[in-house]
Amino acid sequence: MATTESHHAFHRGTSPLFELLTSDQLRQLSQLQADPTLADRVQELSEKANEGELSDSELAEYEAYIEANNLMAVLQAEARFRLTRIGA
Repeated sequence: MATTESHHAFHRGTSPLFELLTSDQLRQLSQLQADPTLADRVQELSEKANEGELSDSELAEYEAYIEANNLMAVLQAEARFRLTRIGA
């Protein structure tokens, strides 16, 4: 039940932001992809992390990419949820 409550709280908390978006904008958000050069850089840092070869600045950069990726995943999931609700 806590999961359902947290989902409801998330939807309520993000509602003002998502209400600003049209269905076309929600669709665009749900389909966003990282540009290839960014994906290549994240892959490079990932490989170095797996080998234990990241410098402190690379680790900070890698963690920031992971954070941004997590945020984008959540925003995209919410956009998809809202598109489903409106039947778009």
